[in-house]
Amino acid sequence: MRAVNVQQAKTHLSRLLEEAVAGEDILIAKAGRPYVRLVPCTPEKTPRRLGGWQGRARIAEDFDETPAEVIGLFEGSASARRPRKPPK
Repeated sequence: MRAVNVQQAKTHLSRLLEEAVAGEDILIAKAGRPYVRLVPCTPEKTPRRLGGWQGRARIAEDFDETPAEVIGLFEGSASARRPRKPPK
C-alpha cells in the first residue's frame, strides 16, 4: 500500500487514479495520519435478473383512469379545489 499526503494527492490525482484502477491501494494521509484509502470500484459480481418481481406485484385495473377531481386539482380549476381549514 502506497501512502501520499493530501498535497501530493491533489497534484498527482490523475496518476493516482490510474494506479488505483490498476489494482494498487493508495492511502492518502493528512498531517501524517491516514485519511482515506483510494481503491478501484468493482462492478457487481452478478448481473441483475429481469422480472424479479414478476407475480409478486399487481397494477390495479383502473390505474390509468384519473378522476376529474384530481385533474382539476392539477389544472387549478376552482370547482375542484378543496376548502381550506381555518388557521388555528
